[in-house]
Amino acid sequence: MDSQQLRSIQSPLKEKYRENPESAVVTLTAKGRAGEGITCKLETGKTLSEAGLHPATGGDGLSLCSGDMLLEALVACAGVTLKAVATSLSINLKDAVIIAEGDLDFRGTLAVSKEAPVGFKNIRLEFELETDAEKEQIESLIKLTERYCVVYQTIKSAPNLTTSYNIM
Repeated sequence: MDSQQLRSIQSPLKEKYRENPESAVVTLTAKGRAGEGITCKLETGKTLSEAGLHPATGGDGLSLCSGDMLLEALVACAGVTLKAVATSLSINLKDAVIIAEGDLDFRGTLAVSKEAPVGFKNIRLEFELETDAEKEQIESLIKLTERYCVVYQTIKSAPNLTTSYNIM
């Protein structure tokens, strides 16, 4: 794809987003299920492992979107951490589904509006649990999962990020 092809794909999207800003807001979702041992199985819905543009920015929908991948990383980490904490606390999880949703306003990514943020505006993490544990145990399980999930804490804390480059 060259720059002209990209412009021709994105131009109608940009115009649509200028005329109807709400149409640029898309909620991405990732879902996983606690697996055997201390694992979490992701439901990606994709068979390719190549990242590309999201359809809201002109992508064809066949490649993985980096926003989806971020949510999938959160689901995977939260699922593994949940299982580890439940194991540590001797909480029997019969089943656990972990869902992450994030709202993106693609006007920011496409430079349609300087007021629209680039990146997720909101991220929601939900746990659907099947367990006989008491409410207090479940609350402790979730609190400790949040505390020890590396991806959750990284997103929440917004660490210092640097960029560099090398000429090859």
